[in-house]
Amino acid sequence: MQNLESSHRVCPWWVGYLLASPIRRLLQQPATILSPYVRPGMTVLEPGPGMGFFTVEMARLAGSSGRVIAVDIQPRMLDGLRRRAEKAGLLERVDARLADARSMGLWDLAGQADFTLAFAVVHEMPDAAAFFREAAAASKPGARLLLVEPAGHVAAPMFETELRAAHDAGFVLLDRPSLRRSRAALLEKTTTGAAVR
Repeated sequence: MQNLESSHRVCPWWVGYLLASPIRRLLQQPATILSPYVRPGMTVLEPGPGMGFFTVEMARLAGSSGRVIAVDIQPRMLDGLRRRAEKAGLLERVDARLADARSMGLWDLAGQADFTLAFAVVHEMPDAAAFFREAAAASKPGARLLLVEPAGHVAAPMFETELRAAHDAGFVLLDRPSLRRSRAALLEKTTTGAAVR
């Protein structure tokens, strides 16, 4: 079994501008990816949101009664995200939080998240198993988690290792959606779930 605590490299903050660019929107349309999963009134968790490429769309889909908790370890990424959300008139729906590399710090969110988007971020975390335990603790029973990793950065065996860690944390595999140049899995939190250790 591969080590989930292997060395990791965090995306530099300045790359956030490229990841939130209109050109990327032509290749990956956030609404198309997210609309099957995010509905009005939902509480959505997004670790590693960058400058909000998906955050803004999730805030739209969650509506005025929903919210998006966006957690990142880089203040400049969160500053860019807040600017984009404010420009879109959606800042009041976005809770942008600074975390550290060891924990997302979601103790106040226990059992509240309806959906988690982990898009091209788990491979950057120092401990993927700890991430899945925290996501499970923050999620309601039956909540969904969409795990997407870039195929160019995450080989198939490593993706399967991430899926085993998710399973150990209390998520079951529902589907493997087809997303361009990506490995993807739709997971659901079981009724029993797992506690944060």
